[in-house]
Amino acid sequence: MKPKKLVRKIDLGGEVGSDTPELLRREWLITNGLGGYASGTISGSVSRRYHGLLIAALPAPLGRVVMFNHLAEYLRLPDGRRIQIGGEEPSAPQAAGKLEAHYVREFRLEDQLPVWRYEVDGLVLEKRVLLVYGQNTVHVSFELLSGPEDLVLELRPSLNFRGHEDNVGETVREDFKVTIQGRHYEITSGKTHPPLRLMMDGDEASFTHEGGDLREIAYQIEAERGYHSRGQFWSPGYFAVAFRKRQVATLIASTEDWPTILALDPNAAVKSDAERRRRLRVIAHPKAQEGTAAELVLAADQFIITPAGRVEDAARARATGDEVRSIIAGYHWFTDWGRDTMISLEGLTLTTGRHAEAGWVLRTFAHYVKDGLLPNYFPDGQNEGVYHTADATLWFFHAVDRYQEATNDLATLEVILPTLREIVKKHIEGTRFGIGVDPTDGLLRQGEEGYQLTWMDAKVDGWVVTPRRGKAVEINALWYNALKLMETWLENSGDPAGSHEMAARAKQTRDSFNQRFWWAEGRHLYDVVDGEAGDDHACRPNQIFSLSLHHQVLDQAHWSDVLETVRKRLVTPVGLRSLAAEHPDYKARYFGDLRARDAAYHQGTVWGWLIGPFVDAWLRVHPEDRVGARRWVEAMMPHLDHACVGSISEIFDAEEPFTPRGCIAQAWSVAEALRCWVKTAE
Repeated sequence: MKPKKLVRKIDLGGEVGSDTPELLRREWLITNGLGGYASGTISGSVSRRYHGLLIAALPAPLGRVVMFNHLAEYLRLPDGRRIQIGGEEPSAPQAAGKLEAHYVREFRLEDQLPVWRYEVDGLVLEKRVLLVYGQNTVHVSFELLSGPEDLVLELRPSLNFRGHEDNVGETVREDFKVTIQGRHYEITSGKTHPPLRLMMDGDEASFTHEGGDLREIAYQIEAERGYHSRGQFWSPGYFAVAFRKRQVATLIASTEDWPTILALDPNAAVKSDAERRRRLRVIAHPKAQEGTAAELVLAADQFIITPAGRVEDAARARATGDEVRSIIAGYHWFTDWGRDTMISLEGLTLTTGRHAEAGWVLRTFAHYVKDGLLPNYFPDGQNEGVYHTADATLWFFHAVDRYQEATNDLATLEVILPTLREIVKKHIEGTRFGIGVDPTDGLLRQGEEGYQLTWMDAKVDGWVVTPRRGKAVEINALWYNALKLMETWLENSGDPAGSHEMAARAKQTRDSFNQRFWWAEGRHLYDVVDGEAGDDHACRPNQIFSLSLHHQVLDQAHWSDVLETVRKRLVTPVGLRSLAAEHPDYKARYFGDLRARDAAYHQGTVWGWLIGPFVDAWLRVHPEDRVGARRWVEAMMPHLDHACVGSISEIFDAEEPFTPRGCIAQAWSVAEALRCWVKTAE
């Protein structure tokens, strides 16, 4: 049976001024499975450098490139008036949180695809945006639902080809060239970017070439974040199309070649995409096929990618019958990160029934292991990873364990096990960045001057905000979990001697952990022991992993105390604070320029993904209380109407109203909310 369409609706009323802050602050996102995306405010305004209708994912060394920045939308009415219905440019009034006028009466997501409803003097029309999966192609479609027949729709595209992170203040050089071949239009520049190909599908469509027009724009959010915030867009002219009731007009823009673009007309593209989304829901966990959970299933899909530029990796994988898959950590600016991938894997791929892709991800990352370390992240447009992380590698064991429990895929474990052995060996002997086991107590230490190696990894201008050099609590919880998993895996693989060694090391680690990390005075765990300034008893969420992982390093006698301390001091409706409010370094808000933000990033700021391990810990202490555990996840769901509609932000301010900050859509936030929604379902 065909699943019922998922609709998330936001009524924007119609009073100019009353709802314009929501138009400007709420955002939308769609992705193409390659790492490319389209995103913007629901007003159509551009307030971030990352906003655009086509941010293409291109082979290295280009990486992600902003190719189609903006679309201004006009109606020519029968009485001769020309009204701009959408796509307002940032201006002084908008910077103050106002629009001069707007006609958006409703914004909604239909199966996670954005739809705008406009009303103009009795006219009703809708706009939809679709990215063709697996392509750098966008379709922007308009349909007149009611109104006179003699209307003309005008669409003015604007662009400034630039790298994803390039300075928006760079002046647009007047080197764009427009080539016209029938109904096909190509825009090229003197840069190394591919052409942007455009066509209009609709009745009596035409294009008026005006020779090119430059306009100044202001990026409001970038100004607030302390970045360059003024730039230019270049427009070649405008498309016009006769606009008749119940007929759809579609502007297509793409960096693909024409045969690829023309392979799917707008109607076929819509049907193909709908079928794909239907399948995603059908294969998901039975408790995730309808309602909020199904929305999160489709939101999860946005992060799972086939990296567009890693040609060698793709060739190697296909030679063994695999495909390359990775996970984008967050939109707009993150690429694929090892830590985020491993933490997110269960929620994004296993809860959603995408087991084959989970295996591809694990086997892909196993190939990247170097010196016993998993890559921290892959810079945009590069094939080589950056390895300065102490915990991503240990999360790899966790991800393999979750995959094995879901699939019992012993063949994959057999392939990966030699890599896991080598990782353990390197950690025992000592590897890069000061990562290695202290032979006196079996605890894992880490840290090197100038590096931020744990997930609390803020660094700006050489300043490592929370270095946590020494023996960090979650690193050792993960290390113990890895040793216990290896104990079982080696035993099952016919290596009892190796299994016994892992068991002995795990016992030493556990004994030392419980001797060293319990802080009786505060009834919680030290965050770091043997640190640069001794033992750090700051109350942070990292301690929750001592009882949330598959193998719990913390003695059961302390579970309730740790859980209750975290609940009272760190839990919020949108995740866990990164530092308790009583600490002198606590920051209640995450705002300002980069230095100010990074100073608050892990010093109180709430992280949505941490609700996952907290729910796991809750159920470990209260195994029969799924209803109680469910309330922590349900508290997050109102956020789906804010920030990036239909997704979950990276972080939030530490105090009410818990303003969303950071990336508007974060992989591990979505993954953990979805995983725990299903885990706590009745």
